[in-house]
Amino acid sequence: MSLNVSTSSGLQRLTVQLAPLLIVCALVFALPVLLNNDFLLNKVARYLVLGILTVSLGLSWGFGGILNLGQAMSFGLGSYAMAMALKLKTVPVHTGADGLPDFMVWNNVTSLPWFWEPFRSLTFAVAAGMVVPALVAAALGWFMFRGRVTGVYVSIITLATMVVLNLVIIDQQSYTGGFNGITDLAQLEIFGVAFDAYGRATYYLVSGCVMLSLLVAFAFTRSRAGLIVQAIRDHESRVRYFGYDVALYQIFVFALSAAIAGLAGMLYTVVMEFASPTFLGVQLSLSVVVWCAVGGRQSLVGAFLGAVLVAGVQGALSESAAFLETWTLVMGALFVLVVLFLPKGFAGLAQAVWRWIVQRRHVAGQEVTPGVSQTEGST
Repeated sequence: MSLNVSTSSGLQRLTVQLAPLLIVCALVFALPVLLNNDFLLNKVARYLVLGILTVSLGLSWGFGGILNLGQAMSFGLGSYAMAMALKLKTVPVHTGADGLPDFMVWNNVTSLPWFWEPFRSLTFAVAAGMVVPALVAAALGWFMFRGRVTGVYVSIITLATMVVLNLVIIDQQSYTGGFNGITDLAQLEIFGVAFDAYGRATYYLVSGCVMLSLLVAFAFTRSRAGLIVQAIRDHESRVRYFGYDVALYQIFVFALSAAIAGLAGMLYTVVMEFASPTFLGVQLSLSVVVWCAVGGRQSLVGAFLGAVLVAGVQGALSESAAFLETWTLVMGALFVLVVLFLPKGFAGLAQAVWRWIVQRRHVAGQEVTPGVSQTEGST
């Protein structure tokens, strides 16, 4: 009897935790019914991709306690992986031997570099877009976490690594396109389906990846490894005392976060139709931290919605004549207010309101029960 009660209670908790995620995914899939404008659909798809990126940071920061200020590095690596594959499928205006990308021709490169060759395969590019960021993160994490680097030092190291990679990409113009990035890309085509950046197929591809990313992240947080990672976040020394390899778990969540960010980067290239060094920039990386904090770093749905809503408001303000020169101040003030009064973000506020409603219903039920029992007794 007690086993059945505990199982039922566990399923009920799982349903309550999973319901917001499924509701958000359903709304994302239903949005094209309300939007008949292809331009707006493309803009929303961009915000959804940024939401996936923010979920990846929420996984490492909110659940792992690892504040990665270089999250855009993994995002940029994924973006360039997809851009390299799509670039090799175009017919450039200027071509060299074997159909060299145009920027290589302009920089007097005579043959395709060896590290570009595997990207003729789209399958390899998709795999590399997630595996390469994960391997880079795992290697960086091995040095940091095996050396027991924690706190602000992790943030500084990740930010510095991203800046170095950004400078390398800009410097190697002959092979990466430099400041201009990689442009003039072919459309992504999978199983005969072409994914136009402004088409519904691309939007549903992004929506499917949103659902996949949220479910994978949610499953990890509910798994044994995910629970250990959260315990490390709260009491690292205590978990180490019980014999767990703390560094191994930290490296794993760090790499998983990077893989999801790499997926977001690939989608961003498909939606934006180019890859740029700004995708590995400090501004984007710090913006992701703000979106995650505003939405709630310990809530996957909160981090996702924080990115979509804040990036959407930011885009609307920056395009408005009234806020053309002051929108950055407005966004800065919003962030300061959230940090001061909502340390757990809007997700924390929503959880507090929900608990208050449940408690009110419980109290109301207790007040009604005695009255019912007295009536039955008099009868």
